Formats: sequence, C-alpha cells, structure tokens
Amino acid sequence: MNITLEYSHVTKTFGSKYALHDVNLTIEPGHIIGLLGPNGSGKTTLLKLACGLLVPTSGTVSVCQGPIGPHSKARISYLPDKDYLSDWMNVSRVIDLFHDFYEDFDRNKAYEMLNRLDIYPKQKLRTLSKGTKEKVQLILVMSRNADLYLLDEPIGGVDPAARDYILQTILTNYNEQGSILISTHLIADVEQVLDQVIFLKNGVVTLQSSVDEIREQHQKSVDELFREVFQC
Repeated sequence: MNITLEYSHVTKTFGSKYALHDVNLTIEPGHIIGLLGPNGSGKTTLLKLACGLLVPTSGTVSVCQGPIGPHSKARISYLPDKDYLSDWMNVSRVIDLFHDFYEDFDRNKAYEMLNRLDIYPKQKLRTLSKGTKEKVQLILVMSRNADLYLLDEPIGGVDPAARDYILQTILTNYNEQGSILISTHLIADVEQVLDQVIFLKNGVVTLQSSVDEIREQHQKSVDELFREVFQC
C-alpha cells in the first residue's frame, strides 16, 4: 500500500506543554483531507513536523515511506499560515525564484493563475493587499507537481467572496496522484471539497474518517459534527 504521510506515536512538547500527544495517522495518495480543530489544537505543529521545520519529541514521521529530510522536502509543497515573501520583490521575481528552486514548479501554470486573478506580474509585493499576497503564495504552492500539499489556513485571511475561488484553485491545480492536507477551523467553507477529515483536539487525534462515513453514521454534516464535538 502506498502511503503519502504517516505519523507513528508522535508526541511533541514545548517545555512541559504537549502540542501533540501520541498521534497515529496514515494518509494515502489521491485524497483531500481536512485537518480540523480550534485554534491551539496542534494543527500547525503537525504540519511543521511533516515539513521538517520541527522535530518530534518522540515517535516518527515519514513522507512517501521515507524519513524527513531533503528527499521528503522535495516532495512537499507547503503553505504556511504566515507571510514569508520579501516585500521588495515583484511577483514575477518570486515565480523565477520558485522555478529555480523547485524542479517540479510549473511556471506556465503560475502565470495562468495570476492572469485569472488579474494579478500583474510586475507588481511589487509591498503594494499588494494582504488578501492578494496570500493568493500569490497559494499560486506558488499549487504550481508545483508535488506528492503532498500542506496548506495551513489557506482561506483564513481572505474575504468570503474569494474563498470559493481559492478552493476551486486548489481543486483544479493539484497533482491528482498526490494528497492535500488542509488545516482550517472554517469547516463549512471547505467541507464541499473534502474526502476525509481529521479532528484534532488538544493535540490528540479524536477522529479520522471519510466525509461519507460521517454523514452515514452520524446523520450530520462535518460542520455539525465538529460543532458538537468541540462545542462551538
């Protein structure tokens, strides 16, 4: 069985505080998975462990059945929840940078998405609104032909009118043989595109299930079950 991402008994602590506790997860190719939980539940920590930006306190994380390292990082396309681009650069310069750095980066796809969003390539990043800059970052991530896309709150900072377009951008531009893990607390907005969900509460995985199973077994939408579990 091909496995895109696997966590085996992963615990991560910061001092005496548990960010993740004994997490066991297996993600297979070809799925869009929602990593769902309230703020502070450990979602960002879980994604950073897969990227190699953090190291587990105990347990192991593997990507495409190999250890975290240069090989795994080349197969992951990661969108952090923070702005990471230099303001002095223009959009086309950033595209050139990604094209030089990542062998799987598709420059033509990036320019097609920019055109559909009416983003001018010669614009300096410092002149863009926060929402437009986040769209540029998403375009960069989705222009790669990666095995695993890790998206940390991709719709958290944009207005509701732009969310549908961003989700459509994700759906139509990822490698369909790969997997997407979307971290969010905006369940109702993303539920329509998800195949599976993972509920994370206080660093513990409380549920991993397909969306169809949730609707059949619980007779609820994912959003309704989430609100019941997390009492929000």
